[in-house]
Amino acid sequence: MTEPMSSPLPMASGGCSCCIPDAAPTPGSDAAETSFPAASGTSATYRVEGMTCGHCVGTIAGAVSALHGVDDVRVDLVAGGISHVTVTGAASSNTVRAAIEEAGYRVLTS
Repeated sequence: MTEPMSSPLPMASGGCSCCIPDAAPTPGSDAAETSFPAASGTSATYRVEGMTCGHCVGTIAGAVSALHGVDDVRVDLVAGGISHVTVTGAASSNTVRAAIEEAGYRVLTS
């Protein structure tokens, strides 16, 4: 009897920072956005390198939304490029940067 070949999930990626931290990013560009309930307050956008898939989006959104003072997180994924993470709320930029970097991604400075 022959075992059926399994295929990867449609959103799976082999060069994902969240799954394989030292792998090279997958070339190309995919758009994805995740957000939590909208809120009022100040917002800041961070340029983030190393995101390649929906799992990366969820990882960053979860890490940042768990911070005290964060009301809303929006992630604009550019797979293998520079993604944008917009955070609304009173959390300090140093705290947000640390959470993103602890999740395994690189925050670019202006």
